[in-house]
Amino acid sequence: MKMEETEIHEQGELVAGLDIGTTKICAVIGEVFDNRIEVIGVGTAASSGMRKGVVVNIEATVKAVREAVEQAENMAGCEIDTVYVGIAGNHIKGFNSPGILAINNQEIKQKDIDAVIQAAQTVKISDNQRIIHVLPQEYMVDDHTGIQNPLGMTGVRLVTNVHIVTADNTSLHNLLVSCNRAGLEVAEIVLESVASARTVLSRDEEELGVALIDIGGGTTDLAIFCNGTIKHTWELALGGNSLTSDLSVGLRTPMQEAEKLKYMYGSALSAMVKENYVVEVPTVGDRKPRKVSQRVMVEILEARMEEILQLVSKEINGSGYRSRLNAGVVITGGSALLANIVEMAEQIFDMPVRIGYPRGVEGRMDEVNSPRCTTAVGLLMYGSHAARTKSKRSSGVIKKFKDIVKNIV
Repeated sequence: MKMEETEIHEQGELVAGLDIGTTKICAVIGEVFDNRIEVIGVGTAASSGMRKGVVVNIEATVKAVREAVEQAENMAGCEIDTVYVGIAGNHIKGFNSPGILAINNQEIKQKDIDAVIQAAQTVKISDNQRIIHVLPQEYMVDDHTGIQNPLGMTGVRLVTNVHIVTADNTSLHNLLVSCNRAGLEVAEIVLESVASARTVLSRDEEELGVALIDIGGGTTDLAIFCNGTIKHTWELALGGNSLTSDLSVGLRTPMQEAEKLKYMYGSALSAMVKENYVVEVPTVGDRKPRKVSQRVMVEILEARMEEILQLVSKEINGSGYRSRLNAGVVITGGSALLANIVEMAEQIFDMPVRIGYPRGVEGRMDEVNSPRCTTAVGLLMYGSHAARTKSKRSSGVIKKFKDIVKNIV
């Protein structure tokens, strides 16, 4: 009976997302069907080979990648050898660039669209940077603006604006080497905020205007959307680890203990904490634990989180898009779980704020239903879209299902 059910089970294409973060590595395997994406495998491992989104120890990163991928494969009952990988860090640069093409009253074909996008890429970038994304924002045909797809239109001139994202060559190389040594081929390297947007933001939010803030362990990523397209990206080399480090130093406790205290008793606003509540803080060596006011602990976290959000607010102001954020701000990433972060963010940004959770997928939602998993799920959704739009050659995930029959006694 079990064998018959396996035989008639609809099989989709396998796609895998791999979030190689500063504090954790998360692998998510999904099965892609025509109208849905089903999460079938999830694996996580502690990350010790990364600093501020950049690989600093290849061997440690390889080991953690293997561990996370094997967990996901065991849960999914399949093997993968191709992944969509996220990238972050303050070496990432994002900027807008125009492209112009004369079409001489001819009907616009796909080759013309490709050519105008190519023209927009002909900008000088630093020798140590490489383009990882060219994201079209809009097209203009003669005097007609705000066109999303000019295919089939007629005019004299085709213009586009694109958002270009570049990354440091060395950082890209080390990320690719880490994946290759773990036995994985990289289908595409994706900016983490671009990936997270796939699963966190609604189409309405992207149309109205929204700022997505992904606060990971080592970095904080900003992506601004309006009129349905990405307008601005920015990377800050501060994140959840900065809060943990401040606690560790301020309370004179090991980093792993500071991390526990942050999530058990932490908050972004000291005014929301009872003044007389006392927390037991482990110390180093053989010393006895100390008793510390929770208010004192939260004041340390509050100062750092306020600094991070103020820096993001300053970047939003400088981008020129603040007045267009009609849908407000969405915060995701592990630090989005810090208590009262929404209240602090609403005070700083003076606009509505919500916490972003993964959505748009089915299956093992209990394994990924956390802001900590948005990048990995977003990479899965990004890869699923790429798999649908690209040809069905072996550019997608090459899958090797394990022999189920041999396990049946």
